[in-house]
Amino acid sequence: MNLVYTGKTKDVFSLDNGNYLLKFKDDCTGKDGVFDPGENTVGLTIDGVGDVNLRMSIYFFEKINAAGIKTHYVSADLASTTMEVLPAKPFGFGLEVICRHKAVGSFIRRYGQYIEAGADLPAYVEMTFKNDALGDPLVTKDALVALGVMTEQQYEDVKTMTQKITQIVADDLKEKGMILYDIKFEFGYDKDGNVMLIDEVASGNMRVYKNGEYIDPMTLSELFFA
Repeated sequence: MNLVYTGKTKDVFSLDNGNYLLKFKDDCTGKDGVFDPGENTVGLTIDGVGDVNLRMSIYFFEKINAAGIKTHYVSADLASTTMEVLPAKPFGFGLEVICRHKAVGSFIRRYGQYIEAGADLPAYVEMTFKNDALGDPLVTKDALVALGVMTEQQYEDVKTMTQKITQIVADDLKEKGMILYDIKFEFGYDKDGNVMLIDEVASGNMRVYKNGEYIDPMTLSELFFA
């Protein structure tokens, strides 16, 4: 294995078979020692968080693959907290895709003049460039195409896949008495340009409520596997 990238919460190694290995870490994004999935810097270390993030990712990746939706997931090893994945090229310098079932967070900050907090949204999809310095700016379909970041077909594929995957996650949480408000994904594409879900599907990437109360990511992971 060769280390090719050191990330905030995962390290990436290249494998001899052409695939990659993601090593999940216990480092978390946050500020002043407080866990916050929306922060862009590592703020603390929580024992076991890498393990629960990998467990949830395995659970959902297997479910998403079974639904016929393409992902980069190949296999995982809980003993070493690693996941083998297919090679995938990111869109541009990194793109985050958010699907919203409820109006909260930055959506309300932007559009609160037009909608009440917590109001239903029709699986609304938005995309932002991963750029800490610019505050992860929103980007439209037309801009993505004009900038050569993705084709119109890739955009439509990402949007459709995002909505389908979000429903899979939402249905699962609903069975456990929880409501998914929004969730964040990352996508990439293979050598033929086919879109696939990459990175992870973990509690730190979603906003979930139970009985009207927000559930923090670590508590969510505990409830999910209870």
